Amino acid sequence: MLELRYGQRVMKFGKTPLKEAQGAILAHSMRFGDLALAKGRKLNRADINALRAAGIDEVTAARLGINDVGEDAAAKRIAAACAGKHISRDRAETGRVNLNAGKRGVLIYDRACLDRLNRVHEAVTCAGLGPGVLVEAGRMVATVKIIPFGVPEKIVSKCQKVAGAKAPLLSVAPLRALKVGLIQTTVAKTSEKMLTKTARVTAERVTFLGGRIVREVRMAHERGAIADAISGFKRREADLIVVTGASAIADRRDTVPAGIEMAGGRIAHFGMPVDPGNLLLLAYLADGRPVVGLPGCARSPKFNGFDLVLGRLFAGLSVDAADIMAMGAGGLLQEIKSRPSPREGEIFSRLF
Repeated sequence: MLELRYGQRVMKFGKTPLKEAQGAILAHSMRFGDLALAKGRKLNRADINALRAAGIDEVTAARLGINDVGEDAAAKRIAAACAGKHISRDRAETGRVNLNAGKRGVLIYDRACLDRLNRVHEAVTCAGLGPGVLVEAGRMVATVKIIPFGVPEKIVSKCQKVAGAKAPLLSVAPLRALKVGLIQTTVAKTSEKMLTKTARVTAERVTFLGGRIVREVRMAHERGAIADAISGFKRREADLIVVTGASAIADRRDTVPAGIEMAGGRIAHFGMPVDPGNLLLLAYLADGRPVVGLPGCARSPKFNGFDLVLGRLFAGLSVDAADIMAMGAGGLLQEIKSRPSPREGEIFSRLF
């Protein structure tokens, strides 16, 4: 047997004579006639006798050191440290524990913390969906996998500390049933058909997330009219206001942001490193309610930057300039040519 050193402990691995194999962990599945032994099986006396009867005199096996934690126990402990609010865990099998969403919502975790966990040691891995992804209840969001048959106690303990340093690594923020006010501005040549389509598409987005459009207001593309419309949505009526302008927002001083500021709002951020969706504007009213100035692409059912922001707002997550500027990795939402473009009414089969 070879000695594999992980830190200060030694795990033996390699060819093992049958006379020394009882209690060792079988490294590879074996099948001889009616005899079938699975990888990871702890060999007992009956197994040894059956192997000997089959003419086998040695096996490839591992034997854990005195301070080692078995793969299933290690995976279970590390997964438990990772599992925060609304995260459930499957039972440990073959050194793996899958973590699942307990509720429909947005997956939250610190990417840097996940990287630190995976850098503790090559023996421990954790893979997850991207942070900010919308997940259905029951969907697997991450998996912890132990690579060898055992891990030293000190490595398991360190992984537990990293995964739960401030709070458990993974959690799901459940979606809330928000009431949304919709404002559409018009100019002389604005198409009624386009306004109707925008209202329908926006309602579908909101309904998909569990909310509803409480009222739609249409008015001239003027800052005063926009300010009046925003002020007309009282807090008890709308939790969130979205504004789609007759023309795309081109600057912080453009008509839509000017109207938001006239209503007492604060522009939090204009522009986002997501395409389509670059021209999104995010603002907040004095009472804390968000106002989103929509990019032109939000008139389409195709997935865009507005969907990324809307999901977070429905989950009750803070969205500020830093959050939006961090969306560049994965922010190119280009359709794959080999995949049909989504049809209207099917926006939201894509989870963000």
